[in-house]
Amino acid sequence: MLHTHRHVTATIAVCLLALASSHRVAAGADADPVVPTGSGRVRGVRLPDGGAAFRGIPFAAPPVGALRWQPPAPPAAWSGVRDASAFSAACAQPLLGDWNRMNAETGREDCLYLNVVTPAWPAKTPLPVMLWIHGGGNMGGTGATPFFAAGGLERRGVILVTINYRLGVFGFFAHPALRRASPHHSSGNYGLLDQIAALRWVRDNIARFGGDPRNVTVFGQSAGAIDIAALMASPLATGLFHKAISQSGSITRHPTPAADLEAAGERWAQHLPAPAGQDPLAYLRGLDAAAVLTAARSKDGPGLPVEQAIDGWVLVRTPAEAFHAGTQAPVPMIVGHTSRELPVTKPADGVRADIERGVPADHRARVLSAYGLADGGPGLADDPVLGALSVQFIVDVQFRCTGYLQRTWIEASKQAAYGYQFDRTPPGREAEGAQHSAELPYVFGSFPAGGNIGGAYDDADRRLSDVMQRYWTNFARTGDPNGPGLPAWPRFGTAQGAIEFLPDGTAVARPGFRRTQCEAFRAAVESEPIYRR
Repeated sequence: MLHTHRHVTATIAVCLLALASSHRVAAGADADPVVPTGSGRVRGVRLPDGGAAFRGIPFAAPPVGALRWQPPAPPAAWSGVRDASAFSAACAQPLLGDWNRMNAETGREDCLYLNVVTPAWPAKTPLPVMLWIHGGGNMGGTGATPFFAAGGLERRGVILVTINYRLGVFGFFAHPALRRASPHHSSGNYGLLDQIAALRWVRDNIARFGGDPRNVTVFGQSAGAIDIAALMASPLATGLFHKAISQSGSITRHPTPAADLEAAGERWAQHLPAPAGQDPLAYLRGLDAAAVLTAARSKDGPGLPVEQAIDGWVLVRTPAEAFHAGTQAPVPMIVGHTSRELPVTKPADGVRADIERGVPADHRARVLSAYGLADGGPGLADDPVLGALSVQFIVDVQFRCTGYLQRTWIEASKQAAYGYQFDRTPPGREAEGAQHSAELPYVFGSFPAGGNIGGAYDDADRRLSDVMQRYWTNFARTGDPNGPGLPAWPRFGTAQGAIEFLPDGTAVARPGFRRTQCEAFRAAVESEPIYRR
C-alpha cells in the first residue's frame, strides 16, 4: 500500500508539473520577448501588429568622466534581464530651435543606446536590417523617438534600428592632448566612432533579433547622410553594411584637417583656463555637461567648429576624394534631395557674384550660362517646383548637383546608383515648396500635425508614403528599389536617370534631370586639385 500510495502521489505530481509547464508555454507565447546580447539579456515589448520593440539597448559604455572624448568602449555586462521597453535619453545637445527643444532639455551624456523594431516575433527567416542615422547638423537630434518607428516602416519586412551618437562638442572636439594620448594618434570624430560601434553591435547581435547581419542598409538624412559618406570612406567601417541611402547630404562638404580642428580646440580650451597645476583635459572632463555645452556655444570666446576630422585613422582622405577615386565602400546607393532644400532669397546679381567668386575662372562662363546669367542675363525664371533662381542655385550647389556628382562617381566604380528628387508638400504648405526634411514623414509613415514638418496630411500623402516605403525596403532587400506595382525607377547609369516624387504625390522617371547645370558643376568641381590626386 505504501508503494502504491507513493506511485499515485508521484503520478499526480507529474501531471501537475505538466499542466504548469503547458500553462507557462501558453503564457510565454504572449509574454514580452527576452533576447540575449553580447552584454546580457534584454526584455522588449510585443507590439499590437505582431512585432516587437527593444528600446534603450546599450551598444557602448556611457561616455562620461574619463571616457568623455574617448572612442566608445564596450558596454559593461549585466546579470539578469535588462528592461528594454523605454527609449533612452537623447545625447546632450544645445537648444537649436523648437525642433530639438525636448532633446536639449532632457539630453544626457549617457546616451549611447540603440533601438530595434521587428515586424514579427519571432521572425521566420532572417530579415534585412535598416540602420537609421539621424540628422541635425551633428549638433542635435536623436534616434530615441517614436517618430521613426510609429509609421511602420518595419512592417515592410525589415528590421529597423535607430541609434544615438555623440553630438557637437562631445562628438567632434579635437585637441592635441587627445591625439597625444590616443594609441591611434587621433582626436575628434567620436560621433562617427559611435556610429561604427553601433554597426558592429548590429553585426554581432542582430541575428538574435531576427535580422540578417549580412544584409545591412545604412540610411540617413542631412548630417546623417553626410556621415554615411564618411562611413563609406572609412577603413574602420569596412564590411559593416552592404547598401546605403543618402537623403539630403552633400558629398562636397569636406571634413577638416585634424591639425586645424585641434588648433581650434586648443584655442577654445585656453579660453576656459584650468586652475594652476591641473591638467587641461582633466579639468574639461570634470565640468558637467551643461557647463561644456554653454562654453561651446558662448559668443565671448573663440568658436568651436563641429566637423569631421581627416585624422589618419577614422578618415584618411575626404569622402569626395574616396568616391572620385572609386575607393569608397563597394555598395549600391540611393542619393537624393528635396526640391527646395534651403529657402535662400538673393537677387540675380547676388547669384552672379557667388559664381564669379566661387567657380574657377576657366569654368565660370559655362556656369553663368547654365543659370541664364551670361552676358548680363536676368537668370533662370522662377519655377513652380524648384523655386526662384537663388533657391535653384543653392540647392544645385549643396544638394542636387552634389548628388549628381556622387552618383556619377558611384557608377564609375561599377556600383548601382539611384537618384530622386522629392517635391511633395502637405496640404496648406504648398507655397513653401519641399524644403529640408520634407520627405521624412513619407519615408517613415509618421505624419505630425505640428512642427517644422507638420501639416494637414491626407490620403494622397499616405499613398505616396506607401510607394516610398516600398522603394526604400526593396532596395534594402536587393539593392534595387524597383518592385511589382511601382513606377520604374531608372538606375542613374549613362542616361543620368532619376525618379521625381511630384507635388501631386505621384512618381515619374526623369532621364537627364537638371543635366545642364549639374554637368557644368561637375566640370568645375573635378577641375580642383583635390579631385585630381
